[in-house]
Amino acid sequence: MFVRGLLAAVVIVVSIPAPASAAPGDSGVRWSVQPSSAKGPDGRDFIIRRASPGERITDYVGITNLTAKTQTFQVYGTDAYTTDDGSFALLAAAQQPTDIGSWIGLGAKQYTVPPNTRLDVPFSITVPDNATPGDHAGGVIASIAEEQIDASGQKVLVDRRIAARVYLTVAGAVAPTVKIDSVRLEYSQATNPADGGVMTVRYLVRNTGNLRLTGIGSVRVTGPFGWELARTGAMEIPELLPGGSITITEKVTGVQPTVRLAAEVSVVPATFDEQLPAVSRGTGVWAWPWALVALLGSALLYVIVRLVRRRVRSRRARAVPNPVTA
Repeated sequence: MFVRGLLAAVVIVVSIPAPASAAPGDSGVRWSVQPSSAKGPDGRDFIIRRASPGERITDYVGITNLTAKTQTFQVYGTDAYTTDDGSFALLAAAQQPTDIGSWIGLGAKQYTVPPNTRLDVPFSITVPDNATPGDHAGGVIASIAEEQIDASGQKVLVDRRIAARVYLTVAGAVAPTVKIDSVRLEYSQATNPADGGVMTVRYLVRNTGNLRLTGIGSVRVTGPFGWELARTGAMEIPELLPGGSITITEKVTGVQPTVRLAAEVSVVPATFDEQLPAVSRGTGVWAWPWALVALLGSALLYVIVRLVRRRVRSRRARAVPNPVTA
């Protein structure tokens, strides 16, 4: 954090899941950003465009000042990425974009919007000649910096941002592919053997292609000889941008220990146009049925003790001499 006197700079990065959203805060300053046109909002959820390398296209975002005072906004483009939990997020204000964010151009860095008014701001996307084919994601951000007092009484400068998502597909060869990087299993038995145990399955799904993808994941648990013990319901995989990944955790209850358990993870990926072939990966874990082992061990010990006692009695019987009769 950079501090000058009593004024500190605090950056709050807000990831906006909706196409238009009013900025939160206690200051009373509220605004929204949404895809628009020269004549106003056109009903789009996101800005989704297609272009060829070297092409320049134009679009609009509508910035609405929802307060009774004139507000000045910093407006700029930046890159998007997939967070560890699969959310759509934009680079922090201090980070320089290297992809579509650097291709976005605006006529000015600041725009002043009168009270309770929407301003439709044009912007351009100039696709480099060497741009890679496939999907590129980013956003056009409208931000405002406000001086506030934090809990300790210190003055802080808070940068609040909201954005309209921008998806650009660059023409060329596309390769939508998904990879399951790893599958990890943990198994814990219940106190009551009749309840089985809990298998925890963690798997990492990575978008290794050049198109944004969603998908459905599921887990199948088997015992020896492929005997199916459990199967999970469909788990929806959120949008993964190219290069993005997410770790999914599934807990399967009531799984009986059968010495060796296996889990096969299957992911059916899909672009926003078609479903793709499923990919799968599996691994195994040892799961000893300790209650059964203990029972068999006790039974075996009982049998051994009985046999030893019988043999001892037999030896004693042979060692006693027969009585002599007259």
